Amino acid sequence: MPDPTTARVTVSKDGPYMVTGEVPLSKQTIGVDAEGGSETWVESDPYPPRRAYALCRCGASATKPFCDGSHTRIGFDGAETASRAPYLDQAKVLDGPVLELMDAEGLCAFARYCDPHGQVWSQVEATDDPEVRANFVRQVNACPSGRLVAWDKATGAPVETPLPVSIGVVEDPAQDCGGPLWLRGGVAVVSEDGFEYEVRNRVTLCRCGQSSNKPFCDGTHASIKFKV
Repeated sequence: MPDPTTARVTVSKDGPYMVTGEVPLSKQTIGVDAEGGSETWVESDPYPPRRAYALCRCGASATKPFCDGSHTRIGFDGAETASRAPYLDQAKVLDGPVLELMDAEGLCAFARYCDPHGQVWSQVEATDDPEVRANFVRQVNACPSGRLVAWDKATGAPVETPLPVSIGVVEDPAQDCGGPLWLRGGVAVVSEDGFEYEVRNRVTLCRCGQSSNKPFCDGTHASIKFKV
């Protein structure tokens, strides 16, 4: 397994994401239920292991998810615009009897795991019900961007499902588009100017090139029907 202390993604100026630390890369597909709601993650197509590699972030590479230099040809503007504040400073708190819901809306990657079973914003009010609580925690932890975090009121700690140190290339058949890069298990993200963003268990990076919250995904891939 890769060492989480060396796994990192460095954002290059108007260029690709430079991945170091032997981070595994695979396809992660959003699986839906009978009603079309996001329900499961389906992992497939692991890429051959590499010590380091460059991932496209302009959206124009012919060798996606890898960079082929197209950012230079199209004059890609990859200027970072995301907040550098810690997650807790960005998130709003919704209170429930047992759990709280932390919600940093600006990090939304439009994966829609929050919607089934009445939406997590309503479920938090009934987290004293074991069945509701189980669905709530599962759905919140399926949120790839980490926009949503369940918080245990008794312990004062997040309720996070441990994830392997890895990167997922998200595919979204229900929306007929490709999604973001899903950084899992605490992969560090370093800005082009050397700033180190807060390390989190779940992070999504834009790979369509059109996010207004670069380097993070803001869901634009769905509205433009980003193709891979």
